[in-house]
Amino acid sequence: MTDDLRFIFFPSGFEKYGYLGVWLDKDSKYFNALYPLVLALDYEAKPKWCPRWFLRFLHVYGNYRSIVRVRNWTLHNLFKKLTKGIMFIDWKTKWYDYDLRISVNAPQHLQDLADDIEYGFANRGKQEELVREIRMIDPDAPIIWGSIKRLEKQFEELSNKEL
Repeated sequence: MTDDLRFIFFPSGFEKYGYLGVWLDKDSKYFNALYPLVLALDYEAKPKWCPRWFLRFLHVYGNYRSIVRVRNWTLHNLFKKLTKGIMFIDWKTKWYDYDLRISVNAPQHLQDLADDIEYGFANRGKQEELVREIRMIDPDAPIIWGSIKRLEKQFEELSNKEL
């Protein structure tokens, strides 16, 4: 109970966006990738006249701080109406730490933003992995960032040259 009240009225840092259903650690390497999406979701979901503490209140007492359970249908329906159903469902990594997957309930332009963040994060992560492999073979190899295909070709050439 006291933790819920602290969450509603005195959120610490990123908890102020907790009504969206998102939980992020500021020290996480994924924070900088996901933060712009959370700000965009907040901008779309929060009515200009409605304070965030009220949305957090509805999220706690209407939804149990969950994206699945409902504690009070009246508060839940009010929360859905005020936020237009916009929620940050989940984020995770799949096979590699740079293979980021984002799930949101939002309009198409925010879905597109989530897709672009996923693609950019995966692209940069794969490039960094290839550069590490190239540097293991030849520490002085010239690196031209920007294209995964170019880096894969460079890695294959260096691997074949070493064999």
